Amino acid sequence: MRRRILLLVGATTSLVLIAFLVPLALLLRTVAADRAVQGATTEAQSLSSLVATADRAALGLALQQLNSSSTGAVTLFLSDGTRLGTPADRTPLVELGALGRSESATVAGGREIVFAVRDRAGAAAVIRTFVPDAELNRGVPMAWLLLGALGVVLLGVSLAVADRLARSLVRSTTDLAAVSHRLARGELDARADPGAPAELGVVADAVNVLATRIAELLREERETVADLAHRVRTPLTALRLEAEALPAPDHASRIGAGVDAVQRAVTQAIEQARRRGSGPDAGRAGSDAAVVVRERVAFWAVLAEDTERETTVEIAPGPLPVALPAADLGACVDALLGNVFAHTPDGTAFAVRLTARPGGGARLVVADAGPGIPAGSAAVRRGASGGGSTGLGLDIARRSADQAGGRLTLGESAEGGLEVVVELGPGA
Repeated sequence: MRRRILLLVGATTSLVLIAFLVPLALLLRTVAADRAVQGATTEAQSLSSLVATADRAALGLALQQLNSSSTGAVTLFLSDGTRLGTPADRTPLVELGALGRSESATVAGGREIVFAVRDRAGAAAVIRTFVPDAELNRGVPMAWLLLGALGVVLLGVSLAVADRLARSLVRSTTDLAAVSHRLARGELDARADPGAPAELGVVADAVNVLATRIAELLREERETVADLAHRVRTPLTALRLEAEALPAPDHASRIGAGVDAVQRAVTQAIEQARRRGSGPDAGRAGSDAAVVVRERVAFWAVLAEDTERETTVEIAPGPLPVALPAADLGACVDALLGNVFAHTPDGTAFAVRLTARPGGGARLVVADAGPGIPAGSAAVRRGASGGGSTGLGLDIARRSADQAGGRLTLGESAEGGLEVVVELGPGA
């Protein structure tokens, strides 16, 4: 933008200077030529009365004195062919003057002016003066040089002022863009300078109002999620007390473990809601994928045994650091395994494999022998589900993969069911 402003101002100033200086330069040349011609004409006309009264000796002396101080070359042609003053040929214009006509014309090398007069005897005579080009253009080159220098100075001043204005506009625009990028990264305390020039200041005010409103909405959302999650704790506490009151210790222990898992999920939801408002660097801690996946598979193994599902678990020995917090990675594994139990019939086998990725990170594969995803299904779209659930399971896994700098892909397992591959980037 700065270059465009400078080009625009430079072009506009150049056009104005050309429109002003070129006519002025031509006028100066015309004025200089008119001045030289007028001076030569006045000097030549001063001889008219002398030609009619003085003799030839006096005329010769007068012409000699006049030519020594004149800007032009003056010659007197008498009727008998005598020439006094500066030697010159008898030109057609002189012949015309001998016929009684005073004329002037531009000739090679300058301008010729003739005056028809009468000598002391009453015979026709001609006064000829010649003004060379050097006299016609005297002072013009210097005047043009000064005009050119003035034009360059004016153009430089206009470009300097335009550059200062452009720098201010560009700086304000760049600052505004930087604030937008900071807001996009989650730095909700970023604010634009409302003192920016002209309309940019209005935009800066609007961006600041928008940033404030976004911060308020996110704060309200965090608090709402945290409050809702916290309300679940009361019935969970009551459920735990009921589980502890069961007569069968095994059932009480299993139901208590389930309640503990739900309580951990609620706690994680609260922490995650709080973490969303802590800036762009919040929640970037890594975890050991081998430990987290092994723990979550062990939790689901009890339910797999109850539903008679054959389970294949292949977890590479750790540590396998990934760029995802343990809570988020656990939620990802729970979402994938929960989908297996929710969308496949009892007795359907499934496999969980965790391997190291070349270059760091981990590769998690969850495959089942169920019916798979029908062709054209929108199961990966958030909120879409063909099994009566919330439709958030695969989306949670996808967002976890994105957060860890990886990706999620869906495919068909070797048994014909669904295979979900989650690539996780390396942790610190």
